[in-house]
Amino acid sequence: MKPVIALVGRPNVGKSTLFNRLTKTRDALVADMPGVTRDRQYGDGVVGDRPYIVIDTGGLSGEDEGVDPLMQSQVYLAMQEASIILFLLDGRGGLTGHDQTIAQHLRQLGKEIIVLVNKTEGMNDDVVEAEFFALGLGQPYAVSASHGDGISPLMEKLLAEIPLDEEELQDDNDNSYENSYKKNGIKLAIVGRPNVGKSTLINRLMGEERVVAFDLPGTTRDSIFIPFERDGQRYTFIDTAGVRRRSRVKEALEKFSIIKALQAIESANVVVLMLDAHEGLTDQDLHLLSYVLDTGRALIIAINKWDGMSKDAREFVKEQLERRLPFLDYAKYHYISALHGSGVGLLYDSVDKAYASAMKRHQPATLSRLLEDAVQMHQPPLARGRRIKLRYAHQGGQNPPLIVIHGSQTEHIPESYKRYLMNSFRKWLKLEATPIRLEFKNSSNPYRGTKRNNDKTRQLLQKRHRQTKNMAKKYAGKKNKRTNR
Repeated sequence: MKPVIALVGRPNVGKSTLFNRLTKTRDALVADMPGVTRDRQYGDGVVGDRPYIVIDTGGLSGEDEGVDPLMQSQVYLAMQEASIILFLLDGRGGLTGHDQTIAQHLRQLGKEIIVLVNKTEGMNDDVVEAEFFALGLGQPYAVSASHGDGISPLMEKLLAEIPLDEEELQDDNDNSYENSYKKNGIKLAIVGRPNVGKSTLINRLMGEERVVAFDLPGTTRDSIFIPFERDGQRYTFIDTAGVRRRSRVKEALEKFSIIKALQAIESANVVVLMLDAHEGLTDQDLHLLSYVLDTGRALIIAINKWDGMSKDAREFVKEQLERRLPFLDYAKYHYISALHGSGVGLLYDSVDKAYASAMKRHQPATLSRLLEDAVQMHQPPLARGRRIKLRYAHQGGQNPPLIVIHGSQTEHIPESYKRYLMNSFRKWLKLEATPIRLEFKNSSNPYRGTKRNNDKTRQLLQKRHRQTKNMAKKYAGKKNKRTNR
């Protein structure tokens, strides 16, 4: 097994910065304020030929109110999973009583604990390390997560002490493509406004308290990628921060959270847009929906908090969705309760079908035949007195499916006829929950060009016409001579 390394410590000691350094990514959100990280964030790292898994955790504040107890439970779970624990401390702030409390808990785990004294750039290592020997956890190491001082030698030393399984290393190298695409399976992004139940839905889908879910807007601040497998199908759930109206976003941290949420939509295969049934469809929901439509991702709309609503209230919500979203006839609607689990299990089937529709490949012969059938059923309109001709079609991409149609005067096709073609393709190809994009290309005219080229073409045609006419006269004269004889 790959060694699992957990980063723990009190808030704002540099755990997320070290996580980005070890994974050579920018996956963890970093800000100069405590409490940015709240969920467990997993990442892969490599030192030489030695791979490892690193877990970023929230800060152990010691508070017993609000969201802090839920964050601490996530940290304790990471400690149980880890084979090595990196205990981060603030070298500039010095040793605190809370650090000693955390150290006392770490001793009871019976695992390898490495003390890292962070933020020591420009300081004497021996002087900084001397204070932290009092923890009784062995040799402290002065490092700088932001500058990388002391990180590489420490990781090489730690991993060198762990036996390397050559067969497993070979398997990891052989499955590098699967690790990047197939192994992660369907990427499913859960998006919506703050406090609509995104984290609660992920916990319900996974059957465990994987992410922090709390009745407070803005609980999730980072985009968390969570691998999961169900019935042999691999998924990667993406829990995102709530997206509020731009005028209400004041803090820079929330702006970065929203940016990462929008990036998660682009990286996903299927998007679940969550709505609050009690608040109905809001303008912010429509703004977020427009972004999802622009990316072309397969779409599932989950109306949460459906339990406890009266029959009249439910009918009002359904009527509102039907009236304001008539253009989303391809999307799948699910009325669920993430808290109690009603209707949640049906999401898996819709996600699988949406992914299959978005990634399916279609033969050019099939698409051309369907295009011909659509044109025969409903001819395109005239353009400048001439009929628009659509000749053949082929697939140009996936996620979303892109169908390239070749013909003449395609730039004059009206939007209504484009919608007719999209609906026809979606119906005949049996696509679910995914949009279709059409791209039209005109057949090129080899004689089209400048005036000079047109004059040469005209002269060439006239010459050929004269040659044909002379040959006809010559043949007619020979025929007459044979007749007179």
